[in-house]
Amino acid sequence: MLNKSIRELHAAIKNNEVTPSQVIEQTYATIEAYDGNLNSFVTLNKETAIAQAKSLDEKPIQHVLQGIPVGIKDNIITKDLRTTCGSKMLENFNPVYNATVIEKLEAAGAIVVGKLNMDEFAMGSSNETSYFGPVKNPWNYDYVPGGSSGGSAAAVAAGIVPVALGSDTGGSVRQPAALTGIIGMKPTYGRISRYGLVAFASSLDQIGIFSRTIEDNATVLQTIAGIDPMDNTSSPLEVPNYTEKLGKSIDGMRLGVPAEYMSDIVEPEVKAAIEAAIEVYRSLGATVEEVHMPHLKYVVPAYYIIAPSEASSNLARFDGMRYGHRSSEATDIESIFRKSRAEGFGEEVKRRILVGTYCLSAGHFDAYYMKALKLRTVVKEDFDAIFKEFDAIIGPTTTAPAFKIGQNKEKTIDMYMNDILTIPANLVGLPAMSIPAGFSSDGLPIGLQLTGKHFNEATLYQLGHAFQAVTDHHTKRPTL
Repeated sequence: MLNKSIRELHAAIKNNEVTPSQVIEQTYATIEAYDGNLNSFVTLNKETAIAQAKSLDEKPIQHVLQGIPVGIKDNIITKDLRTTCGSKMLENFNPVYNATVIEKLEAAGAIVVGKLNMDEFAMGSSNETSYFGPVKNPWNYDYVPGGSSGGSAAAVAAGIVPVALGSDTGGSVRQPAALTGIIGMKPTYGRISRYGLVAFASSLDQIGIFSRTIEDNATVLQTIAGIDPMDNTSSPLEVPNYTEKLGKSIDGMRLGVPAEYMSDIVEPEVKAAIEAAIEVYRSLGATVEEVHMPHLKYVVPAYYIIAPSEASSNLARFDGMRYGHRSSEATDIESIFRKSRAEGFGEEVKRRILVGTYCLSAGHFDAYYMKALKLRTVVKEDFDAIFKEFDAIIGPTTTAPAFKIGQNKEKTIDMYMNDILTIPANLVGLPAMSIPAGFSSDGLPIGLQLTGKHFNEATLYQLGHAFQAVTDHHTKRPTL
């Protein structure tokens, strides 16, 4: 089943060429064969998944996802299946309920095959902060796959599963998608319920989708999008047909390219790939013009105040008392809190908790957190001005291709700057998607980012599909 799309697997099941149980059994055989090198899976759901698949063997096909294997980032709650968030703090945590997205996937007949490795509590850009070790990029095992959803990206890029869910707080779906040569969609904030997503920064977090085809991505979004009474930030807007515009002409569409996205912060090979992609869009009849985002330089500082501040609040619940890691050396209440958190959290999580606590403290709240929120409004105004005249914004997803494991481990600021092109969409809650746009001279993937108006994911899928109809970057596969 390696490298098969949802549509291909669905057709094979529907035509009785293969059964759901055979698909799932072959998926686990593939995991056993290849994941030792990738380290993309943390926990497998083998016994339950095979049983679910066998129960579907004799049932009529009622949904395109029926019998399809899906990987889930390990910060999305799964009932009776270990959910660790890539942390020692939750190393043995088995939830008693499912996230809404899991309920929707299973209702459609999709089968969760396992939980995927990630940066600890989604804090990282390279998947090197996981308690379970770094994930390797399937294009070259010496390189990072990006983060924090690196396990999800690697599993899809390697062809182990056709789709996987991740979470995107500052680019954690799009950045690893770009570095592994696949599609990564971060929908509009509120388009997918966050109920059951372990919170990092609640005003920025959004569940996203990895796939190797635009159609697969749209199919999964169609299945899991929509209002949820368990999440009061989920949108009541009707969910459109996300595949309806696929294949339709983009002639006459207007695309903006921020000059700041193509400045010296972007490496020459990445810039060349994006310039070539721009010419493809022009050849398809789209108008592409330069625009400006004058406040781009402020998005990283604003993000690294807002996100750690919200993380400081959200992670306060992990105190060694109710669930999660409890220190064996604790002797009283205070030492339970202090030692359990010191032992349970990794260095990057501790760093962000400390930064966030400082920014929220008396005397600093107005100076830092409130100013960051004002900057967020200014960034929104930049986008509003562009979208008055343009249908979408295009540019690079990352400033450079993947870097070597360990290369930036001690360069905290450099690591944070990796997200400068993806953070803006999170600050404003816009939909954004990364699609393959070429390769570096080292054979590493380069991603093109498409950003749209609120709740206009269908247009991004249309633009992505049009690009892929006349290019072959998305068809290339790594040799495992």
